[in-house]
Amino acid sequence: MNPADWRHPEALELIRRALAEDIGPGDVTTERIVPADRRAAGGFYAREPLTVAGIELMQSVYDLAGGGVEVTVLAPSGAEAPAGACLARAEGLARRLLTCERTALNLLQRLSGVATLARQFARAVEGTRCRVLDTRKTTPGMRRLEKMAAAAGGVTNHRMGLYDAVLVKNNHITAAGSVRAALEAVRGCGLPVEIEVRTLGELDEALACGADRLLLDNLTPEQAREWIRRIGGRATVELSGGITLENVRDYALAGADFVSSGAITHSARAVDIHFRLELHEDR
Repeated sequence: MNPADWRHPEALELIRRALAEDIGPGDVTTERIVPADRRAAGGFYAREPLTVAGIELMQSVYDLAGGGVEVTVLAPSGAEAPAGACLARAEGLARRLLTCERTALNLLQRLSGVATLARQFARAVEGTRCRVLDTRKTTPGMRRLEKMAAAAGGVTNHRMGLYDAVLVKNNHITAAGSVRAALEAVRGCGLPVEIEVRTLGELDEALACGADRLLLDNLTPEQAREWIRRIGGRATVELSGGITLENVRDYALAGADFVSSGAITHSARAVDIHFRLELHEDR
């Protein structure tokens, strides 16, 4: 993953909002305790085994808060770190290090949590031909970063939003009147098209209409295996609905090309990372 990707305008805007939310008109504790010219260093340390994501944001956090800190990344996004590992070191103005500590950790813990869970999902399907997809079930305002974290963990990004791929869901079919009517409406749109089918009748209708990517939702692994056998390679298949870390391999072994799980982003636990400050000896 290119470190420059973490400086996307959406990421920078999110950092600005997070800093403003936390600092407001000023850090009343640090500004009264720490001399303005005092320098220090510090490290971001993992307190548990994890997959790193978002560490490249740390430099932007300090820069957007006023600068005066230089970050050295020791474990880039995608790296697996054991408990006790130093992920990055920051050196510069002590006030800046302290004032930005919580914003930096909130981002790093959340994104590394997504990457850690994503890595577990990706590892669970190793040895199969199936790939794991993330979804749009993301924290509002954090989608790009959470999808980057999911990719750092080894899963494949599904569509970013409603604008970059067509996904015809059950409510679209209801609104259109039929599978055929929905597919005819999006034919020739110039974007990838996937359609959800809820019954074997809809499955056969979608295949008859030339659908080349199908979403099968809320099936058991055994049902999925039967439906995929019926499809017979005429379309790629994504399985979704009720897919967890505990059962994802069963779904992958049913013959799916893809499995998607919203849990990767909506249920990832923030991992435990802390920041340790060290004053310069020449203070």
